[in-house]
Amino acid sequence: MKKISLVILVWLVTFGPALAATTIKLGVVTKPGSAQNIVADKFKELVEEGSDNAFEVKIFHSASIGNETEILQQIQMGTLQMGVITDGPFDTFDPIVRVINYPFLFKDHAQADNILDGPLGDQILASLENVGFKGLCFSENGFRNLSNNKHAVGAPGDVKGLKIRVMSSALHKTIWQALGANPTPMPWPIYTELEQGVIDGQENPLWVMEVYKFYEIQKFMTLTRHVYSSHINVASLKWFATLSPENQALITSAIKAAAVFQRQDNRKKNAGRLALLKEKGMQVVETPDIDAFRRQVAGLKEMDLYADPKVQGLLIKLLDAVK
Repeated sequence: MKKISLVILVWLVTFGPALAATTIKLGVVTKPGSAQNIVADKFKELVEEGSDNAFEVKIFHSASIGNETEILQQIQMGTLQMGVITDGPFDTFDPIVRVINYPFLFKDHAQADNILDGPLGDQILASLENVGFKGLCFSENGFRNLSNNKHAVGAPGDVKGLKIRVMSSALHKTIWQALGANPTPMPWPIYTELEQGVIDGQENPLWVMEVYKFYEIQKFMTLTRHVYSSHINVASLKWFATLSPENQALITSAIKAAAVFQRQDNRKKNAGRLALLKEKGMQVVETPDIDAFRRQVAGLKEMDLYADPKVQGLLIKLLDAVK
């Protein structure tokens, strides 16, 4: 019996650790059912299956480990391996990300995919390595729209004085200042602040209005589609560099497949979401004066936000590519 036990002990010492799954901790700020979480859940499924469970993905959702800026800081340090993060907060780490959020840049989803999945998108992802992130791919938040609880908005003049929650992003704050609003940076979630009137409104894609039930506390919505908002799927550069080439390829292919799955899922649901929001009582301005909104923010490309030669150069390429 002792001899058998010794053999088992030797086997466990030799081979046991190899059988233990490597944990990938992945952070998202939103709750289950949200766009980020759909990417995270699909990635978990694909990478665990693809590795024969050699990897185990543990998803930290609902801001349980911090807001998006704090999650990014943890990824930088390597205490968190991955995240699915809205592009806005990245601009405090690397200003090149501001080019994606340039107002009224993309005409439609197809154009956004063509740019972000191509060489210009690759340039943005590669730049993130300078600040400690391995940029893997883009998934979708969606075209952002304005909601508020004061009055209908059809033109820039209607925005004047509205206290609008924005992400922790210098660019998003500047956009709404240019439109005459009072932009208020605030971490997610924001339901209570909207309900209590601390802020008048917010701007987000349709899925956010649905999943977070903003129709309960926001009476008016305008389909401004002022910014196409992506999620950037990133890994800790320190951690990613420790992986074998095979595992790097597995993780990259899994997150890219998850991103494609999520984008398709998001777009299929948008018409139903709009119908639901109307049914729930939101008054929707579907055809605002977009040209007037566009003219109001046209000067942003000349501002200091885009002064960095690297950022300015990429913005010019992007504006040329979407003409």
